[in-house]
Amino acid sequence: MFGFLKRKPREICAPVDGQVVALESVNDEVFSQKMAGDGVAILPISGTFCAPIDGIISKIFPTNHAFSIKGKKDLEVMVHIGLDTVSLKGQGFTRIAKEGNRVKQGDVIIEVDLEYLKSQGKESITPILILDESSVKSIEKKINIAKCGDIVMEVS
Repeated sequence: MFGFLKRKPREICAPVDGQVVALESVNDEVFSQKMAGDGVAILPISGTFCAPIDGIISKIFPTNHAFSIKGKKDLEVMVHIGLDTVSLKGQGFTRIAKEGNRVKQGDVIIEVDLEYLKSQGKESITPILILDESSVKSIEKKINIAKCGDIVMEVS
């Protein structure tokens, strides 16, 4: 009866081309146990990482291995590129955008040399997390092959 009061689900898009997998399959307890937030992960097949939502870049780590974007209505999404990639100290990562930039979904944030990550023994699997500070009651996950911009989660 009062459906017009219901909040429309917000869409989180793939930040990179690749295979979407369950977060629980990530070989790192911080992610698989959802200690940093819930979401999905992507096995990337390209090195171009884009904004998964419209918003403001709230954080890009100094090593460029992770970034988060704060969108509307208390939604913050983090993209963590690879596992233990912080130890590379930025090698193989090129920052395209800056903290504080307003971005649209699909804008390029970081370029990554996936072959370099592999040569250093690092997994490129990329968790996409809804951070705990977000005001989210439910997450619908879409496990599939995705291209940058394809919807991988809907939150309400």
